[in-house]
Amino acid sequence: MIKQIETDRLILRAFLTTDDEAMFELDSNPEVHKYLGNDPVKTIDQSREVIKKVQQQYLDNGIGRWAAIEKSSGAFIGWSGLKLNTEMENNQINFYDVGYRLIPKYWGKGYATESAKAAIKYGFEVLHLTEIIGTVNIENIASRKALEKCGLHYVESFQWHDIPCDWLKITREEWL
Repeated sequence: MIKQIETDRLILRAFLTTDDEAMFELDSNPEVHKYLGNDPVKTIDQSREVIKKVQQQYLDNGIGRWAAIEKSSGAFIGWSGLKLNTEMENNQINFYDVGYRLIPKYWGKGYATESAKAAIKYGFEVLHLTEIIGTVNIENIASRKALEKCGLHYVESFQWHDIPCDWLKITREEWL
């Protein structure tokens, strides 16, 4: 895995153990979890465990979500990137998913789209993937729009843990 990717406004890099406080700020916020179907973390140790799991994904799969850093301020704004999904979802397994999660004060600035486009480019150019999936709670219109701006298109709706979601996809050919 590369050390970092730069976009116009962001640095996307591997998670560091020192990202724990910023990760806790992100994942302890109930607003961030509105469409995710899970509860905010309660302790910084939970955030540290998440970082360890992502770091293990780097080793096991050669990819995992990246910390997203705003260039102009140096601030951790959330995470973005690809993940090899090894659990059954929508009757699929072992697929690459593009995703992002941002601290609310960074919403509405185009960072989700900018970072996801960089991750998709990495997936097709470096990992030589044939397709990339995006899933979104059907009520999360902003996230769906970000995925669509990246070229993903609706395939079907499905239930994820009793949450109605949409399955979107982009193939390498569509991206080219």
